[in-house]
Formats: sequence, C-alpha cells, structure tokens
Amino acid sequence: MNTPNGYRAGWQLAVLLLVGTLLSGCGINTIPTLDEQAKAAWSQVQNQYQRRADLIPNLVETVKGYAQHEQETLTAVIEARAKATSIQVDASTLDNPEKLKQFQQAQDQLTGALSRLMVVSERYPDLKANQNFLALQSQLEGTENRISVARRDFILAVQKYNTELRTFPGRLWHSVMYSDLPIRENFEATSPDADKAPQVKF
Repeated sequence: MNTPNGYRAGWQLAVLLLVGTLLSGCGINTIPTLDEQAKAAWSQVQNQYQRRADLIPNLVETVKGYAQHEQETLTAVIEARAKATSIQVDASTLDNPEKLKQFQQAQDQLTGALSRLMVVSERYPDLKANQNFLALQSQLEGTENRISVARRDFILAVQKYNTELRTFPGRLWHSVMYSDLPIRENFEATSPDADKAPQVKF
C-alpha cells in the first residue's frame, strides 16, 4: 500500500520529468548554444588573422631582398603587425566593445600597411617574378578571403544570438536564467570598402 509520502514523492518526480521535458523543447538551451556558436565563430576570425600575421614576416623578408630602399614601408608593415598581434580579444573580453573596436582598428591599420607594400612591389619586376613571393601572394590572397568569410560567419552568429535575446521566448529565458549574458557587439565597417577583401595583386 502506498504511503502518502511515497505517493507525494512519485507525483513530484512525475512533475519534474514533465517540466524537464517541456523546458528542453521550449528553447531554454538556445541562448547558451548560440553564445557558444558566436564564440566559436570569433575564434575562427582570430585564427585567420593570426594566419595572416604569420605570413607577413616572410613576405617582408622577401620584399626586403629586392626593395631595400623601401625601408619606411617595410617598417610600417612590421609595426602594424606587432600592434595587431598585441591586441587579443578572446571569449572573456568579446563582450567589451572598446576592446573589439581596438582590435578592428589594429587589423585595419595592418591591412592598410599591406596595401602600401603591394603598391611598392609593383616597382620591382624581379620581385614580382620571384617564386617565393608568388607563393606568399597566393597564400595571403587566400587568407584575406578566409578572413572575409570568418567575419561574415561571426556577424551571422552574433545576429542570431542577439535576436534570440530580444525575441520571445528567448527574452524570457534571458531575464530568468541568462541575465549575465549581454547583447553582443558586432563588427562595424570602419571604411567604405570594409566589406570587401583587399585585392592582393602584386
């Protein structure tokens, strides 16, 4: 014979199972899932920028061998790379708009310095025919395209995350369970052609 306490415990267990099932299907996990996707997308952005930074020393050394008189341009590229790699925005600082803006500005300065280096290379036909230079050109061009794709994916991931926080039922879950997760900042175009990958043609 069931005791009142046993009956009550069984009833509470059934209610918990029912509530758990309902909650799992009503979007309670959507916010943290989208948050993790945005962080993963940002990691890919950083990965591609790092790939570009890793190519630059070899590119500078190759150009230096042919264009020794372009020291000012080469120095500008080296300094811009140093600044870009010194500013890191990881998952813990991704919600800091000022830090994200500094990161963007440093990467834009590096892009500008690389563009000036590309113009310089036009003056040196022997450099443009160098096999090492051609290989670096191809890798850099591919990396710029990957950066563009990674940034686009991050923008979309943040858009989904922010939309979930601002719409029902995500807005409800955000206020009840995930109030520590803020609306996330996104990339903003800092130049008229920011949505286009730079043309890496030497």
